[in-house]
Amino acid sequence: MNYNTATAQLRQAGPGRQRLFTLESANAALVLVRKVVRDVVERYAELMKLRSEREELALKRSSPERVEELRERIGAGVERLNRLHEELAGVGCELKDWVTGCVDFPAVYRGRRVWLCWQLDEPEVAYWHEWDADFFARQAIEPDFG
Repeated sequence: MNYNTATAQLRQAGPGRQRLFTLESANAALVLVRKVVRDVVERYAELMKLRSEREELALKRSSPERVEELRERIGAGVERLNRLHEELAGVGCELKDWVTGCVDFPAVYRGRRVWLCWQLDEPEVAYWHEWDADFFARQAIEPDFG
């Protein structure tokens, strides 16, 4: 499945409705999600370094030109991260951690709402957790999941 096909299929839910994923559709979404999340994690780490450098220079009250340059780069970085976050929201999943690239996909399991859980560099969606739980409560997906 290519990027454009995946994007078209992922927007099926329509405006105002939250898309529910099956295990199969969540794994298909990884074609796009993996690329976006990798970009988010890399850019977020870069942004944190820029902020740290800016704060150090501001505390020393030195190099106002560099502080201004960093401020502008940080602003552009925040805008880019917001666009990437919106792209993930458009897919229907939720970015839970900007550092590790943890993403949850809304799903239904045994008649209740749950999250299918995936983290950057995992080969596929292989975990889930309750709606009101987090990453640390995730469980391996068993063959009867569905």
